[in-house]
Amino acid sequence: MATPHFFSTFIKSSSLLLVLVSCFLDQTHAFQPKNTKIQDSFHTIQISSLFPASVCSPSKDLIKNRPSTLEVFHRHGPCSKLSQDEADATLSLKDILSHDQSRVESIHARTNPAITTDKVKDKKVNLPIQPGSSLGSGNYLVSVGLGIPKKTLSLIFDTGSDLTWTQCQPCARSCYKQQDPIFDPKTSASYSNISCTSTACSQLSSATGNNPGCSVGTCIYGIQYGDQSFSVGFFSKDTLTIASDVFPNFQFGCGQNNQGLFGRTAGLIGLGRDPLSIISQTATRYGKYFSYCLPSKSSSTGHLTLGKARMPGKGVRFTPFDSTKGSSFYFITIASISVGGQPLPIGQAVFTTAGTIIDSGTVITRLAPAAYTALSAAFKQGMKNYPAAPAYSILDTCFDFSNYTTVTIPTVSFAFGGGVKIDLIPSGILISVSSTVACLAFAGNGDATDTGIFGNTQQLTFEVVYDVAEGKLGFGAAGC
Repeated sequence: MATPHFFSTFIKSSSLLLVLVSCFLDQTHAFQPKNTKIQDSFHTIQISSLFPASVCSPSKDLIKNRPSTLEVFHRHGPCSKLSQDEADATLSLKDILSHDQSRVESIHARTNPAITTDKVKDKKVNLPIQPGSSLGSGNYLVSVGLGIPKKTLSLIFDTGSDLTWTQCQPCARSCYKQQDPIFDPKTSASYSNISCTSTACSQLSSATGNNPGCSVGTCIYGIQYGDQSFSVGFFSKDTLTIASDVFPNFQFGCGQNNQGLFGRTAGLIGLGRDPLSIISQTATRYGKYFSYCLPSKSSSTGHLTLGKARMPGKGVRFTPFDSTKGSSFYFITIASISVGGQPLPIGQAVFTTAGTIIDSGTVITRLAPAAYTALSAAFKQGMKNYPAAPAYSILDTCFDFSNYTTVTIPTVSFAFGGGVKIDLIPSGILISVSSTVACLAFAGNGDATDTGIFGNTQQLTFEVVYDVAEGKLGFGAAGC
């Protein structure tokens, strides 16, 4: 998080270019794939099913009759509109896991004030973390329209962030390379800046963690992620288009100084709970209700739906959000975890000490140390017929399948508050790290006081429904 003096230099400067430079410098039962069958408490799968295809297989039929729905694609898969950028499209799994760990440490710092910057840095010493990894560098993208006439922008969607922002011309300080043309406010008939004295400007503090700045009467936002990635620029209004729905005066960040590993995306959509999030700003139309489905492979597509829609497959079951942990993230309560149909011997206090959030941007689920140790031990026992493989990055429960074309793995199930139980699909249990090795797609936190995170790998193919107004989260099988 930035210091209270984030904008001190900004306010004193008369030049936009110098202001933006100084501002930065002042910051120190689930659906199963066809090649899978359930045998009581085990899945028998073809190893090839863990790998994405090299060509895109979009799932557009699933969203044809769903209003206010956007197609979701994996940023590093063949369906990505950004795949022309070879460096971004071929990011290695080790890099992705490294970025994921940086995001997790940023979340831990935000949810636990007792974690100091020094402690976060210490945790990174033995990890292959690359500089510039951003809390907002999630893996899934959607395209929306901004301005009149509408300009299409591919944005990361993130339930762990609130402010929506995009890079804007004239890029007075710095813009990274993106796939879409950078948004130019001068070409939009509905664009306007937000004044420093407006109520909306004062709301930036809760949405970004930084007090807003002011330059020649215009409100200035600054959002900095846990590893120094950032976006700074004008707080603005323009017309937002989601599918066929149009929202005048949508408030967003028009970035003039942006740096970090955002790939070739145009910015970020904040799906958090703050009044400035897209969920709050579209509440009159969508009722603070949204859902998404992340595809089982990066070579297929899913969807993000704003508002209520008829869900395919089985009915959605809801677990209440845990309101005792604050309102910045979507906290839920894990009641138990089962492996091979058997509940693990984990005391409830293990889950409740720090709580657990569900997050669209974290790749690998993080569990309290005691919970992860129990999960890993039980899974290893169920996989005792397969040779172990060395740890890979943050994944330490790995198996060598070089002599197999099919394997039988234990089921993994989660029970949440309110009696909701979900069975993870095989690709939500194992992640392939090479052509012959796969690892358990979970990791342990460093401390019992670190917040647990239910990551996007474990959410694959579920319709995950956020009823923010009613304070509950739903899971529906076979969402995509």
